[in-house]
Amino acid sequence: MTANHQTLALVLFSVFIAVTLGITTWVSRNRRGSAEEFYAGGRLFSPLENGFAIAGDYMSAASFLGISGLIALYGYDGMLYSVGFLVAWLVVLLLVAELVRNCGRFTLADVVAARMAERPVRIAAGTSSVAVSVLYLVAQMVGAGSLVALLLGGTSEAARSWTVIGVGALMVIYVSLGGMRATTWIQIVKAVLLMAGTIALTVLVLLRFHGDVDNLLSTAAERSGHGLDFLAPGLRYGGDWTARLDFISLGLALVLGTAGLPHILSRFYTVPTARAARRSVVWSIGLIGSFYLMTIVLGFGAAALIGPDEVRASNASGNTAVPLLALDLGGGAGSTGGTVL
Repeated sequence: MTANHQTLALVLFSVFIAVTLGITTWVSRNRRGSAEEFYAGGRLFSPLENGFAIAGDYMSAASFLGISGLIALYGYDGMLYSVGFLVAWLVVLLLVAELVRNCGRFTLADVVAARMAERPVRIAAGTSSVAVSVLYLVAQMVGAGSLVALLLGGTSEAARSWTVIGVGALMVIYVSLGGMRATTWIQIVKAVLLMAGTIALTVLVLLRFHGDVDNLLSTAAERSGHGLDFLAPGLRYGGDWTARLDFISLGLALVLGTAGLPHILSRFYTVPTARAARRSVVWSIGLIGSFYLMTIVLGFGAAALIGPDEVRASNASGNTAVPLLALDLGGGAGSTGGTVL
Protein backbone atom coordinates (compact mmCIF):
# COMPACT_ATOMS: atom_id res chain seq x y z
CA MET A 1 0.00 0.00 0.00
CA THR A 2 1.07 3.55 -0.66
CA ALA A 3 0.83 6.17 2.08
CA ASN A 4 -2.32 7.63 0.47
CA HIS A 5 -4.02 4.24 0.34
CA GLN A 6 -3.10 3.51 3.95
CA THR A 7 -4.71 6.82 4.89
CA LEU A 8 -7.84 5.91 2.90
CA ALA A 9 -8.06 2.51 4.63
CA LEU A 10 -7.64 4.19 8.02
CA VAL A 11 -10.38 6.74 7.21
CA LEU A 12 -12.83 4.02 6.10
CA PHE A 13 -12.10 1.94 9.20
CA SER A 14 -12.44 5.00 11.45
CA VAL A 15 -15.84 5.84 9.90
CA PHE A 16 -17.08 2.35 10.72
CA ILE A 17 -15.81 2.64 14.31
CA ALA A 18 -17.41 6.08 14.69
CA VAL A 19 -20.79 4.89 13.40
CA THR A 20 -20.88 1.80 15.63
CA LEU A 21 -19.69 3.71 18.70
CA GLY A 22 -22.36 6.32 17.95
CA ILE A 23 -25.02 3.59 17.93
CA THR A 24 -23.69 2.23 21.22
CA THR A 25 -23.71 5.68 22.85
CA TRP A 26 -27.23 6.43 21.61
CA VAL A 27 -28.58 3.13 22.89
CA SER A 28 -26.81 3.46 26.27
CA ARG A 29 -28.63 6.75 26.94
CA ASN A 30 -32.01 5.04 26.54
CA ARG A 31 -31.13 1.84 28.36
CA ARG A 32 -32.79 0.82 31.61
CA GLY A 33 -30.54 -0.80 34.18
CA SER A 34 -32.31 -4.16 34.42
CA ALA A 35 -30.84 -7.61 33.77
CA GLU A 36 -33.49 -8.23 31.12
CA GLU A 37 -32.42 -5.08 29.30
CA PHE A 38 -28.70 -5.90 29.44
CA TYR A 39 -28.91 -9.59 28.49
CA ALA A 40 -32.02 -9.64 26.26
CA GLY A 41 -32.46 -6.07 25.00
CA GLY A 42 -35.86 -5.86 26.70
CA ARG A 43 -37.12 -8.70 24.44
CA LEU A 44 -38.41 -6.03 22.04
CA PHE A 45 -36.76 -6.93 18.71
CA SER A 46 -38.84 -8.03 15.74
CA PRO A 47 -38.12 -11.35 13.95
CA LEU A 48 -36.65 -9.45 10.99
CA GLU A 49 -34.32 -7.38 13.18
CA ASN A 50 -33.31 -10.42 15.20
CA GLY A 51 -32.79 -12.48 12.03
CA PHE A 52 -30.35 -9.89 10.70
CA ALA A 53 -28.61 -9.76 14.10
CA ILE A 54 -28.25 -13.56 14.18
CA ALA A 55 -26.83 -13.46 10.66
CA GLY A 56 -24.41 -10.72 11.70
CA ASP A 57 -23.32 -12.77 14.71
CA TYR A 58 -22.83 -15.89 12.62
CA MET A 59 -21.28 -14.49 9.43
CA SER A 60 -18.01 -13.78 11.21
CA ALA A 61 -14.41 -13.74 10.05
CA ALA A 62 -14.38 -17.55 10.31
CA SER A 63 -17.09 -17.74 7.65
CA PHE A 64 -16.14 -14.88 5.38
CA LEU A 65 -12.38 -15.38 5.45
CA GLY A 66 -11.88 -18.96 6.63
CA ILE A 67 -14.34 -20.85 4.44
CA SER A 68 -13.50 -18.87 1.30
CA GLY A 69 -9.83 -19.54 2.00
CA LEU A 70 -10.42 -23.28 2.48
CA ILE A 71 -12.28 -23.43 -0.84
CA ALA A 72 -9.44 -21.55 -2.53
CA LEU A 73 -6.94 -24.09 -1.18
CA TYR A 74 -8.91 -27.37 -1.22
CA GLY A 75 -11.77 -26.85 -3.68
CA TYR A 76 -14.68 -29.23 -3.13
CA ASP A 77 -13.54 -30.34 0.34
CA GLY A 78 -13.40 -26.72 1.50
CA MET A 79 -16.95 -26.22 0.24
CA LEU A 80 -18.14 -28.90 2.69
CA TYR A 81 -17.79 -26.34 5.50
CA SER A 82 -20.40 -24.14 3.84
CA VAL A 83 -22.80 -27.08 3.56
CA GLY A 84 -22.25 -28.20 7.17
CA PHE A 85 -22.79 -24.75 8.63
CA LEU A 86 -26.00 -24.26 6.64
CA VAL A 87 -27.46 -27.67 7.56
CA ALA A 88 -26.86 -26.81 11.21
CA TRP A 89 -29.48 -24.06 10.99
CA LEU A 90 -32.19 -26.57 10.21
CA VAL A 91 -31.35 -28.24 13.54
CA VAL A 92 -31.53 -24.82 15.25
CA LEU A 93 -34.91 -24.10 13.62
CA LEU A 94 -36.54 -27.46 14.38
CA LEU A 95 -35.04 -28.39 17.75
CA VAL A 96 -33.59 -25.36 19.53
CA ALA A 97 -35.14 -21.94 18.89
CA GLU A 98 -38.64 -22.30 20.41
CA LEU A 99 -37.56 -24.56 23.28
CA VAL A 100 -34.87 -22.15 24.42
CA ARG A 101 -37.17 -19.11 24.13
CA ASN A 102 -39.98 -20.82 26.07
CA CYS A 103 -37.72 -21.05 29.12
CA GLY A 104 -37.68 -17.25 29.34
CA ARG A 105 -34.15 -17.13 30.75
CA PHE A 106 -31.04 -15.22 29.66
CA THR A 107 -28.34 -17.85 29.02
CA LEU A 108 -28.05 -21.55 28.28
CA ALA A 109 -26.84 -22.13 31.85
CA ASP A 110 -30.14 -20.61 33.08
CA VAL A 111 -32.08 -23.05 30.91
CA VAL A 112 -30.22 -26.13 32.17
CA ALA A 113 -30.30 -24.91 35.78
CA ALA A 114 -34.09 -24.60 35.55
CA ARG A 115 -34.35 -28.31 34.74
CA MET A 116 -31.60 -29.76 36.97
CA ALA A 117 -29.83 -29.16 40.28
CA GLU A 118 -28.80 -25.53 40.08
CA ARG A 119 -25.47 -25.39 41.94
CA PRO A 120 -23.65 -28.20 40.06
CA VAL A 121 -24.96 -26.82 36.77
CA ARG A 122 -23.72 -23.31 37.59
CA ILE A 123 -20.27 -24.62 38.58
CA ALA A 124 -19.97 -26.75 35.43
CA ALA A 125 -21.24 -23.96 33.15
CA GLY A 126 -18.99 -21.35 34.73
CA THR A 127 -15.88 -23.53 34.53
CA SER A 128 -16.46 -24.59 30.93
CA SER A 129 -17.42 -21.05 29.88
CA VAL A 130 -14.16 -19.60 31.19
CA ALA A 131 -12.06 -22.39 29.63
CA VAL A 132 -13.76 -22.22 26.22
CA SER A 133 -14.01 -18.43 26.17
CA VAL A 134 -10.29 -17.95 26.80
CA LEU A 135 -9.37 -20.19 23.85
CA TYR A 136 -12.16 -18.77 21.67
CA LEU A 137 -11.41 -15.13 22.44
CA VAL A 138 -7.68 -15.51 21.88
CA ALA A 139 -8.35 -16.85 18.38
CA GLN A 140 -10.99 -14.19 17.68
CA MET A 141 -8.91 -11.28 18.93
CA VAL A 142 -5.70 -12.37 17.21
CA GLY A 143 -7.62 -13.00 13.98
CA ALA A 144 -9.39 -9.64 14.13
CA GLY A 145 -6.21 -7.83 15.13
CA SER A 146 -4.19 -9.43 12.33
CA LEU A 147 -6.85 -8.53 9.76
CA VAL A 148 -7.07 -4.91 10.91
CA ALA A 149 -3.26 -4.68 10.93
CA LEU A 150 -3.26 -6.01 7.35
CA LEU A 151 -5.89 -3.45 6.30
CA LEU A 152 -3.99 -0.58 7.89
CA GLY A 153 -0.60 -1.67 6.59
CA GLY A 154 0.94 -2.67 9.92
CA THR A 155 3.19 -5.70 9.47
CA SER A 156 5.43 -5.62 12.55
CA GLU A 157 4.72 -7.76 15.60
CA ALA A 158 4.38 -4.65 17.76
CA ALA A 159 1.75 -3.18 15.39
CA ARG A 160 -0.24 -6.41 15.42
CA SER A 161 -0.07 -6.67 19.21
CA TRP A 162 -1.35 -3.13 19.70
CA THR A 163 -4.09 -3.74 17.14
CA VAL A 164 -5.24 -6.86 19.01
CA ILE A 165 -5.37 -4.85 22.25
CA GLY A 166 -7.27 -2.05 20.52
CA VAL A 167 -9.86 -4.39 19.00
CA GLY A 168 -10.35 -6.11 22.37
CA ALA A 169 -10.86 -2.77 24.10
CA LEU A 170 -13.48 -1.78 21.52
CA MET A 171 -15.40 -5.01 22.12
CA VAL A 172 -15.48 -4.37 25.88
CA ILE A 173 -16.72 -0.81 25.31
CA TYR A 174 -19.50 -1.92 22.96
CA VAL A 175 -20.87 -4.55 25.35
CA SER A 176 -20.37 -2.63 28.60
CA LEU A 177 -22.04 0.56 27.42
CA GLY A 178 -24.86 -0.76 25.29
CA GLY A 179 -25.60 -4.31 26.43
CA MET A 180 -27.60 -6.61 24.15
CA ARG A 181 -29.57 -3.81 22.51
CA ALA A 182 -26.45 -2.02 21.24
CA THR A 183 -24.70 -5.20 20.13
CA THR A 184 -27.87 -6.27 18.28
CA TRP A 185 -27.97 -3.06 16.25
CA ILE A 186 -24.24 -3.29 15.57
CA GLN A 187 -24.70 -6.86 14.32
CA ILE A 188 -27.52 -5.66 12.05
CA VAL A 189 -25.19 -3.01 10.59
CA LYS A 190 -22.48 -5.66 10.21
CA ALA A 191 -24.86 -8.07 8.45
CA VAL A 192 -25.98 -5.40 5.97
CA LEU A 193 -22.39 -4.33 5.20
CA LEU A 194 -21.13 -7.89 4.93
CA MET A 195 -23.95 -8.96 2.62
CA ALA A 196 -23.44 -5.86 0.46
CA GLY A 197 -19.69 -6.45 0.23
CA THR A 198 -20.11 -10.14 -0.51
CA ILE A 199 -22.70 -9.46 -3.22
CA ALA A 200 -20.41 -6.84 -4.81
CA LEU A 201 -17.41 -9.19 -4.84
CA THR A 202 -19.49 -12.11 -6.15
CA VAL A 203 -20.88 -10.00 -9.01
CA LEU A 204 -17.37 -8.78 -9.89
CA VAL A 205 -16.02 -12.35 -9.95
CA LEU A 206 -18.86 -13.52 -12.22
CA LEU A 207 -18.40 -10.48 -14.48
CA ARG A 208 -14.69 -11.29 -14.78
CA PHE A 209 -15.70 -14.68 -16.22
CA HIS A 210 -18.65 -13.22 -18.19
CA GLY A 211 -21.11 -15.20 -16.08
CA ASP A 212 -19.61 -18.52 -17.20
CA VAL A 213 -19.44 -20.63 -14.03
CA ASP A 214 -17.91 -23.56 -15.93
CA ASN A 215 -15.03 -21.30 -16.99
CA LEU A 216 -14.60 -20.13 -13.39
CA LEU A 217 -14.38 -23.71 -12.07
CA SER A 218 -12.11 -24.98 -14.83
CA THR A 219 -9.73 -22.02 -14.36
CA ALA A 220 -9.67 -22.62 -10.61
CA ALA A 221 -8.90 -26.31 -11.16
CA GLU A 222 -6.16 -25.49 -13.64
CA ARG A 223 -4.43 -22.97 -11.34
CA SER A 224 -4.78 -25.21 -8.29
CA GLY A 225 -2.14 -27.64 -9.52
CA HIS A 226 -4.48 -30.56 -8.81
CA GLY A 227 -6.51 -30.52 -12.02
CA LEU A 228 -10.01 -31.96 -11.83
CA ASP A 229 -9.21 -33.47 -8.41
CA PHE A 230 -9.68 -29.91 -7.11
CA LEU A 231 -13.38 -30.17 -7.98
CA ALA A 232 -13.85 -33.68 -6.57
CA PRO A 233 -14.07 -35.06 -3.00
CA GLY A 234 -10.92 -36.25 -1.27
CA LEU A 235 -8.30 -33.52 -1.64
CA ARG A 236 -8.38 -32.77 2.10
CA TYR A 237 -10.68 -35.46 3.53
CA GLY A 238 -9.88 -38.53 1.48
CA GLY A 239 -7.55 -41.49 1.40
CA ASP A 240 -6.97 -43.41 4.62
CA TRP A 241 -9.56 -44.18 7.30
CA THR A 242 -8.28 -41.49 9.69
CA ALA A 243 -9.03 -38.79 7.12
CA ARG A 244 -12.54 -40.15 6.71
CA LEU A 245 -13.04 -40.18 10.47
CA ASP A 246 -11.85 -36.57 10.47
CA PHE A 247 -14.58 -35.76 7.97
CA ILE A 248 -17.29 -37.44 10.08
CA SER A 249 -16.02 -35.62 13.16
CA LEU A 250 -16.04 -32.33 11.23
CA GLY A 251 -19.65 -32.83 10.13
CA LEU A 252 -20.82 -33.52 13.68
CA ALA A 253 -18.89 -30.54 15.03
CA LEU A 254 -20.31 -28.17 12.43
CA VAL A 255 -23.93 -29.23 12.93
CA LEU A 256 -24.05 -29.79 16.69
CA GLY A 257 -21.53 -27.06 17.50
CA THR A 258 -23.53 -24.43 15.64
CA ALA A 259 -26.74 -25.47 17.42
CA GLY A 260 -24.99 -24.88 20.76
CA LEU A 261 -23.17 -21.59 20.14
CA PRO A 262 -23.89 -19.44 23.23
CA HIS A 263 -23.87 -16.09 21.39
CA ILE A 264 -26.46 -17.51 18.95
CA LEU A 265 -28.63 -19.09 21.65
CA SER A 266 -28.77 -15.80 23.56
CA ARG A 267 -30.39 -14.18 20.51
CA PHE A 268 -33.57 -16.20 21.04
CA TYR A 269 -34.22 -14.30 24.28
CA THR A 270 -34.33 -10.91 22.53
CA VAL A 271 -37.72 -11.50 20.86
CA PRO A 272 -41.08 -11.43 22.64
CA THR A 273 -42.39 -14.94 21.82
CA ALA A 274 -41.27 -18.44 20.82
CA ARG A 275 -43.01 -17.98 17.46
CA ALA A 276 -40.93 -14.86 16.87
CA ALA A 277 -37.80 -16.89 17.69
CA ARG A 278 -38.67 -19.40 14.95
CA ARG A 279 -39.36 -16.61 12.46
CA SER A 280 -36.00 -15.06 13.37
CA VAL A 281 -34.29 -18.30 12.42
CA VAL A 282 -36.17 -18.41 9.10
CA TRP A 283 -34.91 -14.91 8.25
CA SER A 284 -31.36 -15.81 9.31
CA ILE A 285 -31.42 -19.03 7.24
CA GLY A 286 -32.30 -17.01 4.14
CA LEU A 287 -29.48 -14.53 4.75
CA ILE A 288 -26.89 -17.07 5.82
CA GLY A 289 -27.79 -19.51 3.04
CA SER A 290 -27.34 -16.90 0.32
CA PHE A 291 -24.14 -15.73 2.00
CA TYR A 292 -22.60 -19.22 2.00
CA LEU A 293 -23.54 -19.72 -1.65
CA MET A 294 -21.58 -16.56 -2.43
CA THR A 295 -18.56 -17.67 -0.39
CA ILE A 296 -18.33 -20.65 -2.77
CA VAL A 297 -18.02 -18.25 -5.71
CA LEU A 298 -15.46 -16.16 -3.80
CA GLY A 299 -13.39 -19.22 -2.86
CA PHE A 300 -13.21 -20.57 -6.40
CA GLY A 301 -12.74 -16.99 -7.65
CA ALA A 302 -9.68 -16.59 -5.41
CA ALA A 303 -8.31 -19.91 -6.67
CA ALA A 304 -8.85 -18.86 -10.31
CA LEU A 305 -7.67 -15.24 -10.12
CA ILE A 306 -5.07 -15.29 -7.32
CA GLY A 307 -4.02 -18.93 -7.23
CA PRO A 308 -3.65 -21.22 -4.18
CA ASP A 309 0.13 -20.75 -4.08
CA GLU A 310 -0.11 -16.97 -3.66
CA VAL A 311 -2.94 -17.35 -1.15
CA ARG A 312 -0.90 -19.86 0.87
CA ALA A 313 2.18 -17.63 0.70
CA SER A 314 0.19 -14.78 2.26
CA ASN A 315 -1.42 -16.98 4.94
CA ALA A 316 -0.95 -20.72 5.36
CA SER A 317 -4.60 -21.23 6.34
CA GLY A 318 -5.92 -19.21 3.41
CA ASN A 319 -7.51 -16.51 5.57
CA THR A 320 -6.33 -13.69 3.30
CA ALA A 321 -7.83 -15.16 0.10
CA VAL A 322 -10.80 -12.76 0.06
CA PRO A 323 -8.76 -9.58 0.81
CA LEU A 324 -6.33 -10.56 -1.96
CA LEU A 325 -9.26 -11.22 -4.29
CA ALA A 326 -10.80 -7.85 -3.40
CA LEU A 327 -7.52 -6.09 -4.20
CA ASP A 328 -7.36 -7.82 -7.58
CA LEU A 329 -11.01 -7.11 -8.46
CA GLY A 330 -10.67 -3.46 -7.45
CA GLY A 331 -7.72 -2.83 -9.76
CA GLY A 332 -4.79 -4.59 -8.17
CA ALA A 333 -2.48 -3.94 -5.22
CA GLY A 334 -1.94 -0.22 -4.64
CA SER A 335 -5.16 0.81 -6.42
CA THR A 336 -7.84 2.96 -4.82
CA GLY A 337 -10.61 0.55 -5.86
CA GLY A 338 -8.74 -2.38 -4.37
CA THR A 339 -8.21 -0.51 -1.09
CA VAL A 340 -11.90 0.37 -0.82
CA LEU A 341 -13.01 -3.22 -1.51
